Amino acid sequence: MNLTTRPKHSKDQVQESKDRCPKCSPHLADHMANERTFLAWVRTGLGIMALGFVVERFSLFIKEMMVLLERTEGSLQAVPVLQGYSSAWGLCLVAFGTLTSLFAFIKYKRIAKQIENRNYYPSMWLDAILTFFVVVIGGLLMIYLG
Repeated sequence: MNLTTRPKHSKDQVQESKDRCPKCSPHLADHMANERTFLAWVRTGLGIMALGFVVERFSLFIKEMMVLLERTEGSLQAVPVLQGYSSAWGLCLVAFGTLTSLFAFIKYKRIAKQIENRNYYPSMWLDAILTFFVVVIGGLLMIYLG
């Protein structure tokens, strides 16, 4: 058998698969692709939330280290003064990750309905929102770190 060609399915095989799953959507492959995309967006949201958690916890770690140094040294002259933005950045990232997952679910449900109604049209609003926030966050980080 040549591995570069796909095996041909007879009409009987197609009918047999429909008989085994009469309630399955005729657009099963489209729904599965939609679900994979949704899960990728959820993973993206979780990654953003995890980054926010790490940033916020690092802020807490730095604050605790400053208190410890203040107790042992008596003054914080050698320790740079924190501007206190890390905690806010962390909370914003967690909120943004949560919103990303919420918007992904809304988009998933809308596309599933469009697939069933056979009137799918692409929408870039979630992609545009995510890109906008990533650019804004990147710009603000460059300003903060610069």
